[in-house]
Amino acid sequence: MNTNEFASQVVEHMMEKDLFSQWLGIEVMEIKEGYSKIKMTVREEMINGLGIIHGGITFSLSDSAFAFACNNRNNLSVALDTAINFTKPVHVGDVLIAEAKEIHNGRSTGLYHINIINQYNHTVAFFKGTCYRTGKTLI
Repeated sequence: MNTNEFASQVVEHMMEKDLFSQWLGIEVMEIKEGYSKIKMTVREEMINGLGIIHGGITFSLSDSAFAFACNNRNNLSVALDTAINFTKPVHVGDVLIAEAKEIHNGRSTGLYHINIINQYNHTVAFFKGTCYRTGKTLI
């Protein structure tokens, strides 16, 4: 088994137990070491009082992509610091894709940038996450 196949196995294990990502309707599109690409479709119950997606939904999608990218080497990693910038509104029926790319893979920390686009390839948010590596395994 190569490293990317093992990374996919780790993420499959995570998704089995990740009830919130399941509720969001997240589909895993691609996994490589230090990388993840996932998508979801915005549902009516995800909309805020202004008629656009609740920011927490976009954050949660990004956070899941971050978690899959920083944990897929089987080194249990937790969020140390995160930030998000929203650039465009998101509506019911929009399909969001979050792509997490590893910027730094250190012994005890990692840095990831996540770009979130809609079905028109418009960037709707940018997410940055720093993780702490515990040294424990997931599987």
